[in-house]
Amino acid sequence: MASWADVRRIALALPETTEGEQQGRARWAVRDKPFAWERPLRPSDLRDLGARAPKGEILALRVEHLLAKEARLAAQPSVCFTTPHFDGYPAVLVRLGKIGVADLKELIVEAWLTRAPKTLATQYQGAVTVPKRKRPSRA
Repeated sequence: MASWADVRRIALALPETTEGEQQGRARWAVRDKPFAWERPLRPSDLRDLGARAPKGEILALRVEHLLAKEARLAAQPSVCFTTPHFDGYPAVLVRLGKIGVADLKELIVEAWLTRAPKTLATQYQGAVTVPKRKRPSRA
């Protein structure tokens, strides 16, 4: 399962990502726009979630929009969740102890893409895309 070291390694491998702290917790941003941050549950979250409140370390990640959030929550309910605090906000909470590194990377890259400037995101996507094969020329 994934760890904070995995989060840090994946996030910092993305172009122009910086690591910092906010309220004593780690956060990762691209050009000062946060896309991932450490987000332990608050007392109000624990009260709201009750017995459903997960244990362990929690990472918050931006998503593109609220429909993407709902899709992510439905697709990975054992990994991704939300709290009333995040109602109307495009982010999901991720249980680090329940996600594999490959899935974590996918989520972090998606979060980064939501916050990166379009030109930087396009450059990154072009750099990691497998080039198309050339068709044989007809003679």
